[in-house]
Amino acid sequence: MEFTKMHGLGNDFIVVFGEKQLPADAAELAVKWCNRFFGIGADGLVYILPSEKADFQMRIMNSDGSEAEQCGNAIRCVAKYVYDHGHVTSEHITIETIGAGVQPVTLNVLDGKVATVRVDMGEPILDGLQVPTTVDANPVVDYTIEANGQEFKFTAVSMGNPHAVIYVDDAVNFDLSTWGPVLEVHPMFPKKINVEFATVRDRGFVDMRVWERGAGPTLACGTGACATLVSSVLNGHTDRTAVISLKGGDLHIEWNEADNHVYMTGPAEVVFKGVTS
Repeated sequence: MEFTKMHGLGNDFIVVFGEKQLPADAAELAVKWCNRFFGIGADGLVYILPSEKADFQMRIMNSDGSEAEQCGNAIRCVAKYVYDHGHVTSEHITIETIGAGVQPVTLNVLDGKVATVRVDMGEPILDGLQVPTTVDANPVVDYTIEANGQEFKFTAVSMGNPHAVIYVDDAVNFDLSTWGPVLEVHPMFPKKINVEFATVRDRGFVDMRVWERGAGPTLACGTGACATLVSSVLNGHTDRTAVISLKGGDLHIEWNEADNHVYMTGPAEVVFKGVTS
């Protein structure tokens, strides 16, 4: 099978185009191919499939074989792939996701190739039970959670997939490997959770590090950056437009007051192409 290795700010994917539907063994293939020692190596396996609702459908298998409802970095890679390969000619396309529905995408094209992608990520879900969490509140802001004797305060946001945003003194050097896996599977999160640790530097800039559900620590998370901006607005930390700085680079996020939609802008890159054995 032919594949293209791509990344969005270091959050990397094995992208496959041409299948008519998600293969029955997609979960097994994701575990095998995403292995960084015995496989291709990636955070996830992404299939670009036909859609009856949009230009294309995106399905994402995490490196542990679980399926992600949505992924902001992957959707930028998908948009770049279909344009750069001539499968679409418009700079305004739509991509169907299983968790966030159909999402409009605007492409910034330079010299015939996509340089950056702006994605309408839709409206954030703030109701605690819908995120989902076990907290019956809307919104869930600065809520106390205890894990291994340590108390944290989190804000819950769904961008089609669940996020818990926690503010810490130093997100850049935070101990992800200790607290990420514990919080991901906390009983307060019935479908597990993506955990963002954030430090606000000013009203327009936030440092963020992420522990992704099903993938562990990654260099970037697009939906996590969106959730962090929404959380920061709800907590009064930032304006509605800010740079969310991840380990792999920066994303520009806007929570538009007029339509309540979150907009994410960032790059996507091709690393190499290959054929699986």
